[in-house]
Amino acid sequence: MHKYLRSIGFSKYVRKYAIDNLLSDVEAAPAVAESLRTEEAEFVHYSKHFSPLFGLCVCGEKDESGTFSRDFYFPYLLGEQLTSTAPCTIMRHSNSESYSGFCEETGLGISLIFYLQNPMDFMRLKYRDDYQPDGVSLILTGLSTEGKILFPVQKTPEQIYSTKAAARKRNSLIEAARHGDEDAIEDLTMEDIDLYAEISRRMMYEDIYSIVDSTIMPSGVECDHYLVMGDIREIELVPNELTGEEVYILTIESYDLPLRVGINKLDLLGEPAIGRRFKGEVWLQGLVEFPGQGERLS
Repeated sequence: MHKYLRSIGFSKYVRKYAIDNLLSDVEAAPAVAESLRTEEAEFVHYSKHFSPLFGLCVCGEKDESGTFSRDFYFPYLLGEQLTSTAPCTIMRHSNSESYSGFCEETGLGISLIFYLQNPMDFMRLKYRDDYQPDGVSLILTGLSTEGKILFPVQKTPEQIYSTKAAARKRNSLIEAARHGDEDAIEDLTMEDIDLYAEISRRMMYEDIYSIVDSTIMPSGVECDHYLVMGDIREIELVPNELTGEEVYILTIESYDLPLRVGINKLDLLGEPAIGRRFKGEVWLQGLVEFPGQGERLS
């Protein structure tokens, strides 16, 4: 069983025969069927929505007689808001014709690694003579199997403005440091030392969640899993059209990055509300626009 099937309302699909029947239904009546014939094989992707926002994609190959052989599958959550225009590098997984993306996001100070939702678009480009490996824009989403709702950190308008101004200054320093500016590197080092000292002092009498109001940091051994905490901006409760299970679709903002997260209502602790915070581990997915695709993600 794919761990994140339950995130889109398939919590009761735990036995292999039930999952096989579900995937066979997707293959028999897909909403979208894509294929690509190369010298190696004919790759086929079948997708089916189980709500307007999420669904399943089954990937495999067809042989010379047209018989489909399933290779792998994944649940997906669709996004709307453009997350980043930083260049994205795509790399193939070693065990299947699936891909991960790598994106340098200056505001986070870390690289984001995500599972590619539209591998067929990349594969079509890969076999062209004018192939360019980098994407030009990105929509990130995440699926979660465990999350909780936290109260917000109360801030004055002056504190909000000061925080955003400090973030902009830090982003410019990070960008300069990447280009070898030694003064910027020194300023960032001193800033980190001061920040560590301030956090150590505040932890003596404050709760950690009142000090850290948002975060995106790697979690576990899988490189596309992240611990995410951010302010909730939008909430939707969407039923799975097959099972009837309800799925929370939360649009959160963390470090000024918009991220849509899907989580089964059964797995969310607390009552979500706009202004409160979501905290949970998410499997990060990305829909990438590649050169020549036009304005698909705008």
